[in-house]
Amino acid sequence: MASASSGPSAVGVSSVDPGVSSGTSSSGFNFLCCGVNRKRASGIKRPMASEVPCSSGMPIKKIGHRSVDSSGETTYKKTTSSALKGAIQLGITHTVGSLSTKPERDVLMQDFYVVESIFFPSEGSNLTPAHHYNDFRFKTYAPVAFRYFRELFGIRPDDYLYSLCSEPLIELCSSGASGSLFYVSSDDEFIIKTVQHKEAEFLQKLLPGYYMNLNQNPRTLLPKFYGLYCVQAGGKNIRIVVMNNLLPRSVKMHLKYDLKGSTYKRRASQKEREKPLPTFKDLDFLQDIPDGLFLDADMYNALCKTLQRDCLVLQSFKIMDYSLLMSIHNIDHAQREPLGNEAQHSVDTRRPAPQKALYSTAMESIQGEARRGGTMETDDYMGGIPARNSKGERLLLYIGIIDILQSYRFVKKLEHSWKALVHDGDTVSVHRPGFYAERFQRFMCNTVFKKIPFQPSWKSLKSQSQSSLIEQKISEDLEQDSAISVIPRCQPLSQQC
Repeated sequence: MASASSGPSAVGVSSVDPGVSSGTSSSGFNFLCCGVNRKRASGIKRPMASEVPCSSGMPIKKIGHRSVDSSGETTYKKTTSSALKGAIQLGITHTVGSLSTKPERDVLMQDFYVVESIFFPSEGSNLTPAHHYNDFRFKTYAPVAFRYFRELFGIRPDDYLYSLCSEPLIELCSSGASGSLFYVSSDDEFIIKTVQHKEAEFLQKLLPGYYMNLNQNPRTLLPKFYGLYCVQAGGKNIRIVVMNNLLPRSVKMHLKYDLKGSTYKRRASQKEREKPLPTFKDLDFLQDIPDGLFLDADMYNALCKTLQRDCLVLQSFKIMDYSLLMSIHNIDHAQREPLGNEAQHSVDTRRPAPQKALYSTAMESIQGEARRGGTMETDDYMGGIPARNSKGERLLLYIGIIDILQSYRFVKKLEHSWKALVHDGDTVSVHRPGFYAERFQRFMCNTVFKKIPFQPSWKSLKSQSQSSLIEQKISEDLEQDSAISVIPRCQPLSQQC
């Protein structure tokens, strides 16, 4: 499709991503309410638990494009976080509104490659409101295709707008190794993440296959992508993706893990451990929960079947280096915690408002029929998957596969080859997609998750030493497949720490 008029106030539609417009500035944006006046159906405000907004008094630091000054102000590609939030909300309001005027129709192949562009001059135009900020441009990728994805998950346009634009977005302090910015909507429904150019490009290429996979099975642990956008400010492109929120902030999480099935440098750093809710890794899990997490047979089978199906999809796209993000809410610990701020997180006294999107919780992702506006038998679990540890304590697991926008291309092949020269190639996280998928499934379904025994003896499990259980698990894995192992027998766990 050809680009429309190039005037400053024109809306451009093209099949390729246009270049960065000049003469824009990154400063001056503030939060702008997007004009969504529909009142909230429920007055309950979700408390914040697992993640908290960034606070002031933090030292100056920079990770990738993200930096935080001494006052706590975050900037990304020289654009302040408050500026970016305002631009995102103003842009999404316009693009969703304009999309509502287009008739419903089937998704066509060319819809996956359309990029719509709208310019927001500070003085306003016949298409955009005037504002007090410097000029910026907002681009929407594959708007018709993403509209279909949102409809598939039961997200109405007004709900989407209300969640993202009725109140200021909440910035999360946690950032990935690449220095991405994370925002969560005020109703806990959506996560907004900044992505790199290559990741956004790769997602665009994935969309046709993603469309096919969701049509076949919307029940998946893969990320649910609801929108892909780009804010052009200060001569920089800031690409963002809107996804489902895996971890409800209204539920207090006691442990969090990022698991790959790899052991090379898969231990949380000391700096990470100092955080209020550290993200631990594979070696930490083997040490902290050596017996694994116990699920009933039906739940275990449904989970492993979903993991197998999702890994097959990722392997077909040559995707690897993804992780299983898992947060654990310990019901018994929560009930023993003193009353006060933490009391609101106890599952038997308060429950979060149900999420608008279908198949959005961990439980819905692996089993059960999600009925919009109805109640499910799994409501008592607040969307978490019920499990137990070796002590017999009741747990709720919140899980999802993350970081799937990594293709096994030449750079990754070189990275694995180099690491394999120094370390065992089977233990590093960067591996060929087929091997990675098989190792990932084996680790999750043999080591992390297990079926509850018919007559579980929690005391006997607790009495076994951690080291003996880990070595026993290693031996079992090696006997099952000598070609693929989570931890080589020749390398004791203590040497890898």
